[in-house]
Amino acid sequence: MNRRAVALTLAFAVAATVTGCAIDDASRPTTDTAAPTPSTSASYACPVVEGVQLPPECAPYDPDAAMAANDRYRDRMAIDDEARAAAEEISPDVVAALTAAAAEGALSTEKAVDALTGAGALTPQVRAEAGRVLFGAAGPKGGCLFGEVSGTTVSVEVGGYILDGGCLPAQ
Repeated sequence: MNRRAVALTLAFAVAATVTGCAIDDASRPTTDTAAPTPSTSASYACPVVEGVQLPPECAPYDPDAAMAANDRYRDRMAIDDEARAAAEEISPDVVAALTAAAAEGALSTEKAVDALTGAGALTPQVRAEAGRVLFGAAGPKGGCLFGEVSGTTVSVEVGGYILDGGCLPAQ
């Protein structure tokens, strides 16, 4: 590109930019002479309490509903009958394997994973917490087997995946 083309392009760009800045008085919007009225908008959230009038700067909220919505990720999805039946079929094997592993002494997460896998559960997730071992694992045809081992007591339930994925809820 030669110098003349560059200079013309630059001049055109400047002219287009500068002409957009000019405003004549006829095109300016008219304003009322009345003083503006302030609008109240919420400055902070306030829990709704029965019988209490909230100030206008509060945005009311229901704390119980907020907590329920916050824990929604822990809810479980529905599970179909075939997946439930397959998971319930291996549930006694899971209980037996975890009970045997716990009877050998303190159950480690590694031993729990081995016991779950040996009983037919898939992709186990295990967490040790406050003297107990929590677990979640996929069943042979979907769904989850989940529960805990506390001492030599084992509890197992069958259900769907939790809404945020997996079988073992986050802490």
